[in-house]
Amino acid sequence: MAEAKPETKLREEFDRWAADGRGEGMESDHLPITLPMLARMDLQADENVLDAGCGSGWLSRLISGRVTQGRVVGMDISEEMIRHARRASVDAANVMFIIGGLDEIPWESHFFTRVASVESAYYWPDPARGLAECFRVLREGGSAWILINYYRDNPYCHQWGETLAVPTHLLSGSEWEALFTAAGFSDVSHTNIPDPTPTPAAYTGRWFRDAAELAAFRAMGALLLTGKKAGAGLE
Repeated sequence: MAEAKPETKLREEFDRWAADGRGEGMESDHLPITLPMLARMDLQADENVLDAGCGSGWLSRLISGRVTQGRVVGMDISEEMIRHARRASVDAANVMFIIGGLDEIPWESHFFTRVASVESAYYWPDPARGLAECFRVLREGGSAWILINYYRDNPYCHQWGETLAVPTHLLSGSEWEALFTAAGFSDVSHTNIPDPTPTPAAYTGRWFRDAAELAAFRAMGALLLTGKKAGAGLE
């Protein structure tokens, strides 16, 4: 029997996450590192934004309140996540959700002013292809903003790869920058966003050995990668 394709494994795993209600917990887990990213993005009211790997849509809804005259498109490979996102977003008139993967974004070229992605890029089956697709759908002058907390420069997350049920890409900030540049982006950079969430006295989860390791992980923070599609700029 042939082994399932990476895209199929990813879809099935995140369908399970959605069914278990894990998509809804992402906002509280990742808000402390996402709000600084949104502040740096300085979104304008008329922008069109793609939320790549949107999960249950929490980031799409946050962005929709900032681009009140624009449009937000949330995209995820998981049909179940998209169903959850649509149900939770009925009051957000400028948001729509589509099923799709980063290997071939189902949208026209040169449309979005920004592509944002939180805690998704290391799951992409082919990050190089995914970034090339992000570049394609961006307008000239647009930019991509990718935030992840699983990356090689933070040693306290390396053990996640053995725990997760789908393949992941553990890349350094410099390696991600090289992929951005190869996809055509300019002004490529990366920085860290520490997580200010207080650490409990005792840790009983499965991701870290103890509270001290969790504290060290949060102190180093998430990796924020940005790149611009050169051109005339946004009007």
